[in-house]
Amino acid sequence: MLTLGDPPTENTLWFSARPQLVSCGSVVGPKEGSGPLGDYFDRVCPDERMGENSWERAERRMLMAAMDYCLCAAGADDSPPDVLLAGDLLDQIVTSGYAARHRESPFLGLYGACSTFAEALLLGCVLVDGGYRERALCATASHHHAAERQFRGPTEFGVQRPPLSQWTVTGAGACLLSRPDGRDDGEEDIAVDVATIGRVVDYEASDPYDLGSAMAPAAVDTILTHLRDTGRDPDHYDLILTGDLGRVGRDLARVLAQERGVGLTDDRFLDAGVLMYAGDQNVRAGGSGCACSACVFCGYVWRLMQAGVFRRVLVVATGALLSPLMCKQGDSIPGVAHAVSFTTN
Repeated sequence: MLTLGDPPTENTLWFSARPQLVSCGSVVGPKEGSGPLGDYFDRVCPDERMGENSWERAERRMLMAAMDYCLCAAGADDSPPDVLLAGDLLDQIVTSGYAARHRESPFLGLYGACSTFAEALLLGCVLVDGGYRERALCATASHHHAAERQFRGPTEFGVQRPPLSQWTVTGAGACLLSRPDGRDDGEEDIAVDVATIGRVVDYEASDPYDLGSAMAPAAVDTILTHLRDTGRDPDHYDLILTGDLGRVGRDLARVLAQERGVGLTDDRFLDAGVLMYAGDQNVRAGGSGCACSACVFCGYVWRLMQAGVFRRVLVVATGALLSPLMCKQGDSIPGVAHAVSFTTN
């Protein structure tokens, strides 16, 4: 079983064309909108159902809306991207597949649990940098009530959530990647220069409520691999943003990294699951879900990069490869994380 250690080969990809991040779109539910980042999102929905008759259909509408905001911001709402890469948490990634019915773009459906946002960005960059596509739309979504119904139990059951548990973010985020156009319009471009493909790491965590502990080892493994492959240190980045470790997983990640000689300081190492909610919002250890890293990046981080507050950001979306079926059979919960480096030219 794979635990933290030195990877046998380089897992990092360098992008010679440096795909540009053209625009972002973010849509969240009312709980997320009332949190500390509420003003950064493109849309805060007053109703978690989005006018639909199920949580799953509401999640689909949020994903479609996030993609619309992203394309509209790019001035490309009438021109379909060359490829759509999207994923979510539901069985058969039905949110993404059903949303893709309304798009003319070729569709690649992805599943990496909560790491899917970085997985989509990484693969989108591969397609753009390799010259296979000019523009790639990368998107993910999740919904608290839909995820609870699938992975644990319907919220109507009123199950008590333990302190280590996290709250699945209700929302969706989308990014549009493009090959550089070669024009100098006087504005600084945000581009992806390098990305690291993560390995599946298993510390044999088995509590389906404590997913932060399951994901933290994979997050650290990917961060250490990225730093080793690139020859960079943590101070190279203004921000290292993990996806959804929550408070428990974030603190564990700091300990694991420090044991291997890498210090992740409070001012540069932040977690989307901690940033999303305020302490009085009753989310226990913080946020999680495919939309967690996507919405925090596409709303908060994207706008601060545009403003020049952050110039170099490493996004490390983390995923607990949780299967209720396998947990009932006594199996553990492996984790995976992928890292994407954004830089302002």
